[in-house]
Amino acid sequence: MLRASEVSFSYGATERLVLNEVSLDVDRGQIVGLLGPNGSGKTTLLRIIAGLLRPTRGYVLVDGRPVESFTRRELARRLAVVPQETHAAFDFSVLDIVLMGRYSHLGPFELEGVADLEIAREALAATGTVDLEARRFQTLSGGEKQRVVIASALAQASDLLLLDEPTASLDLGYQLEVASLLRHLNGARATTMIICTHDLNLAAALCDRVVLLRQGDVLAHGATADTLTAPNILAAYGVEADVRFHEQAGHLAVIPIARTS
Repeated sequence: MLRASEVSFSYGATERLVLNEVSLDVDRGQIVGLLGPNGSGKTTLLRIIAGLLRPTRGYVLVDGRPVESFTRRELARRLAVVPQETHAAFDFSVLDIVLMGRYSHLGPFELEGVADLEIAREALAATGTVDLEARRFQTLSGGEKQRVVIASALAQASDLLLLDEPTASLDLGYQLEVASLLRHLNGARATTMIICTHDLNLAAALCDRVVLLRQGDVLAHGATADTLTAPNILAAYGVEADVRFHEQAGHLAVIPIARTS
């Protein structure tokens, strides 16, 4: 579905490479995590995949087609970005926010129709936010806002969700709530996801595969259980960690022990 091949990037001709020959394949229905410490290039890679930045070298293909060959409208129908934080410029209702996901399907000056409303409400139902439809977006809790933004992404009818720190700034309850929602969407809709996150336990719970970055290089990549290991965490973060399968949680658990560098 998506391939990034030997992607390199710098923010200026004389600047150091933020990404250095990073390659990534994502099959339909997979959840892939982008992990690494601050400054490792995770968000930059996500922005390149989204077509918001052009790589200095290398390329990104969506279903075999270069990402830069899509118009913004075409690309919005194929992938949707869920940012770390969403700030509405005006006091929109929840339904208005979700309907914004339909813009790429409308012509110039065209208003949303009955079919668009139906799709928006289906997205609200999928994210458990139907009862919030009439609420003002700014009055929602952090977890509710994140669910609504994900609903807007679903309303784009995109094949692929790109999520940048989807549980950042959320308390523990909302972190579990959003993780459960993403797991449900992947299982029920086969939604493909690329998740950029600092939360190693979120990646352990959700991701089929992970890519571990350090200073723009791929340190390790592969199946989550094979890649999210104590030696790799030590190499990437300079942190000793206890990594083991948690029977009750049903997935790997990462417990930081001590920083070594």
